[in-house]
Amino acid sequence: LPVVEKAMATLEKFGVPFEAHVYSAHRTPVEASEFAKGARANGFGAIIAAAGKAAHLAGAMAANTTLPVIGIPIKSSTLDGLDALLSVQMPGGLPVATVAIDGAENAALLAIQILAVEDATLAEKLDNARKEAAEKVLAKNKALEEKYAK
Repeated sequence: LPVVEKAMATLEKFGVPFEAHVYSAHRTPVEASEFAKGARANGFGAIIAAAGKAAHLAGAMAANTTLPVIGIPIKSSTLDGLDALLSVQMPGGLPVATVAIDGAENAALLAIQILAVEDATLAEKLDNARKEAAEKVLAKNKALEEKYAK
């Protein structure tokens, strides 16, 4: 949850409505499947699925919907998330977009970018966020240059 909360905070920042659920590809396969199968009819534009270890949740979701699915591999084992990262590799014909280990913010931003294809307001918010990020970097650069100017 501490990782996924970063995705939720990002979605909230951009005003994107979302739901959060706990499903397991292995322990609640029926519920996970039913959620994915009904997601489009229930108004979803994308699904973000976070899982650790044998992180099959994103693949299980993708197998049951044609919506974009974004997998977040979670660092939750002695393999530091590498096992989760490798387990989201999908066979041809069943894509899952995958972000970095614990990359919840980028998962949310990717979902927002997907939704922004058809939503000009979201696209504008993304443009503004990118400009703000660039301004922060440039301000840090200026401070560094001033501190170490000769």
